[in-house]
Amino acid sequence: MRNRTIKTFVVLAIISILGIIITQVFWFKQAFDKTEQEFNKSLNIALTQTLKGILLYNNSSAIPLDPIEKLDHNYYAVMVNDQINADVLEHYLKNEFDKLNIHQSFEYRIFDCKNEQLVYGGYVEGKNAENDQPVSRNLPVWKPDNYYFTVYFPNKTLDIVSGMTLWLFSSFVLFIVLIFFAYSLFVILKQKRLSEIQKDFINNMTHEIKTPVSIISASAETIRNPNIIEQPQRLLNYANIIIEESNRLKLQVERVLALADSNRTIKLTKEKINLEVLTQELVTSICDKEKEKPVINFNFNSHNAFVIGDEVYLSNLISNIIDNAIKYSKEKLILTISTKNIDNYIELTFTDNGLGIAKEHLSKIFDKFYRVPTGNRHDVKGFGIGLNYVKMIAKLHKAKVKVESELNKGTTFKILFPNA
Repeated sequence: MRNRTIKTFVVLAIISILGIIITQVFWFKQAFDKTEQEFNKSLNIALTQTLKGILLYNNSSAIPLDPIEKLDHNYYAVMVNDQINADVLEHYLKNEFDKLNIHQSFEYRIFDCKNEQLVYGGYVEGKNAENDQPVSRNLPVWKPDNYYFTVYFPNKTLDIVSGMTLWLFSSFVLFIVLIFFAYSLFVILKQKRLSEIQKDFINNMTHEIKTPVSIISASAETIRNPNIIEQPQRLLNYANIIIEESNRLKLQVERVLALADSNRTIKLTKEKINLEVLTQELVTSICDKEKEKPVINFNFNSHNAFVIGDEVYLSNLISNIIDNAIKYSKEKLILTISTKNIDNYIELTFTDNGLGIAKEHLSKIFDKFYRVPTGNRHDVKGFGIGLNYVKMIAKLHKAKVKVESELNKGTTFKILFPNA
């Protein structure tokens, strides 16, 4: 699938998801508003009937004009113009709310004209409430010059939402569908990325393996010539070339196998190794094969350069770092290799003057198959597994790997090994 098609699919998918979410939120709000309107309508009827009951109890028939006032979304006041008996008020409120299926918990208060303050009347627990507790809240005074009572629903919004069972269920189902849809989109993008990595890996692997195979094949053809026996030095040179390229091929295969199953147990053949001597030998061996000889500066300052480890794997680790320095070098590589002791550790440092690594890539360079973009340079080949291999081998040796870099100014790798 082409990149343009994938991008179009992703954009359309995101728009679809946002559209579904916005639509669902809109319809849910519409349903909530309608349910709240129905609640307020029923409540107004119940409060009006309660007012009539109180006036009937007081032998009064003068119903105030517009007696019900909504002071807040869950707070209502009812003008009475007469004294209010708390027991009578609670009786009528319970009965009228029951008739109109208002089962929410509520608190009622009565305004005391003498003291000009709201006096707490009582708290009535709703039928669907579990261990509901009265809510203490300073409710505002409405009209300080007349008798009235207030009704406060502390859990009105929550109760209305919990009563919208069908909408809650449909929203939950939609949420699950959106999760699966988003996950499917993530899997598609991940598979696309893995496909690109696989293609890049195969291309690079073909190039990396083809070179030593070609050299070995050419050297073997030369050795097949019967006249080569008369030139022992030339025969020895070609034999050495075959051995070197075989070792190079073996190293590439070892990298791939080690990372193909990172969970497999790698058995280390542990021995006491002089890290400075091993590093110097590897640098000499690798750099001697380069057409343009790098400038190597050794700055060995450790008084104890011995570590316990596997010489083969440690050689591969060091070779990977040196290969990287050569691959990503400028016209003339200057590589400084130093050692120093820090407590019970020896720090091996490689500092080059290469292309450097941008900050946004530093945290990813040890990830499997990750390769730092090289811009217009197409001569840099690799599997994207070298530094991941370095980190894995370092971990097996209980060592720590750190990297410092600045774009166009070079890179420094530091490996901290426990002393022998």
